[in-house]
Amino acid sequence: MADLADGETAEVKGSARLPYVLKNTGGVFSCTCPAWRNQSVAIERRTCKHLKKFRGEEAELSRIGDPNPPESRKPASEDGEEVSGPPLLLAQTWTNDVELQGWWMSEKLDGVRAYWDGKQFLSRQGNLFLAPEWFTAGLPETPLDGELWLDRKAFQRTVSIVRRQDRSEHWKELKYVVFDAPALATKFEERVAFLQETLTRLKSQFVTIHQQMLCAGIDHLRAELERLDALGAEGLMLREPGSKYEAGRSSTLLKVKKFHDSEARVVGHVAGAGRHRGRLGALEVELADGTQFKVGTGFSDQQRENPPPVGSLITFRYQELSDRGVPRFPSFIRSSTGTLTIPPADTSAPPAVVSPTVSRATPAPSTNSAVTAPQYFELIEGKSAKFWEITSAGTSVTVRYGRIGTAGQSKTKTFPTQEAAEAYAQGLIEEKTEKGYSLKQN
Repeated sequence: MADLADGETAEVKGSARLPYVLKNTGGVFSCTCPAWRNQSVAIERRTCKHLKKFRGEEAELSRIGDPNPPESRKPASEDGEEVSGPPLLLAQTWTNDVELQGWWMSEKLDGVRAYWDGKQFLSRQGNLFLAPEWFTAGLPETPLDGELWLDRKAFQRTVSIVRRQDRSEHWKELKYVVFDAPALATKFEERVAFLQETLTRLKSQFVTIHQQMLCAGIDHLRAELERLDALGAEGLMLREPGSKYEAGRSSTLLKVKKFHDSEARVVGHVAGAGRHRGRLGALEVELADGTQFKVGTGFSDQQRENPPPVGSLITFRYQELSDRGVPRFPSFIRSSTGTLTIPPADTSAPPAVVSPTVSRATPAPSTNSAVTAPQYFELIEGKSAKFWEITSAGTSVTVRYGRIGTAGQSKTKTFPTQEAAEAYAQGLIEEKTEKGYSLKQN
C-alpha cells in the first residue's frame, strides 16, 4: 500500500468535482473531505474512507486504535473534578497563616501544566499533548513536572498551540519550563540539583529549569510580587524547603497573589477558642464604606492578650476584594493612627474619611440569604467535553458538574460564615480556570 511521509500530500478522487487532498503532518493524517472535517474527535484520531483506501484499513486502525472504545465513567472528587490524569502536586492558596521566610520562591507561570511521563506530555486530566519529536528530543525517561510556556499574558496563545494535536512548527514558540522531578523520593533541593545536572547536559533550546530563590521574609515577598506584577505576571509560588513530592493538594506548595495594605476601625472583639481560649480570637472591624468583617490572623500572643481597643485603627493586609467589597484573607499587621480611607482597590468614588474615635456602628444586616448568579464553565479537550457550575447562597456553595448535554450531578457545602463560603468558591474557580475551564454565558 502507498503511504505518506511526514509533510507529504496526495490527491484522491472522491464524490466532489475536485479531488480531496490527503496529508501527513507529524504523524497526523488528514483529508479535505467533509467526513474527516466534521468528526467530533481530536484530529489525531480522525480517519475516513479515503485514508483507509490509500493507506489500507489495517494501517489506519493501527494508527487510531479502536474508533469506538467503551465509554467509562470516571470517579469524581468532592468539588466535582473527575479523578484522572498524572499524580501531580497541587498548590494551596496562602492565607497569611504561614511564615514564608526560608521557603523557595518562584514566578507563577501563566502557561499549560504538562507532566512528562518519560515518553510523552500529559495534561492535568491525562490527555496527550502531541509535541514534535524535535521538541522532546533528549528528555529523560524520568518523569518531569513543568509548564509549557510562551510568555506572560499569552495563556490563550499557548493553549491554542498545545491543543492543536498536529506537532506543528508553532511549538517553536514554546518552552518546557521544568520545576520538579516527581519520581525522586528525595528532598526538594536534591530534586532541583538533579534537574540542573540532567537538563543542563541536555542543552535543548526548548527546555529550561524554573528559577528558584530563597524568600528572605515578608518584605522580600512583597517586593518580588510588585516587580512581577509590573511585568504582567500572575503571582508567586512558594515551596517548603526539604519537602517531598506528593500527589494532590498540599500545604508544602503555596500560591501567592498580589496583596494590599489598608486600614480598618475596630468595632468589636471575638473571644478565642482552643489554644486562644481566654484571649482574642479575632477582631471585628469596619472599613470606611461601612463594610464589616473579621481579622483573625497575624497576631502575636502578646497582641491577643492585649488587643487593639474598640474604636482604634489597625493596618491589615489582604489579597483582593470579593464582589461584595470584603477583603479576602485579611491579616493583622499593626495598630495604626490617623484617618480611615476606603481600600485602594475601590476606585469608584473619592476616599471617604472617618474619625477613628467614632463609636461602634450598628452591625450590617445579615446577607446569608444573598444568592449569586451561577457561574458556568466548560472544558472541551479531545473527546472530553465537561461543564462545571458554581452558585453561592449565603453560607452555602453548590457545584454542578458532568458531561456537556447531561443534567450532571450537584453537591453542596455549608460554611460557618459567608466570607468562608466565598473564599472556598473563589478557590474552586481559580482551580478550574487553571485547569483550562472557560467561563461561559449560561
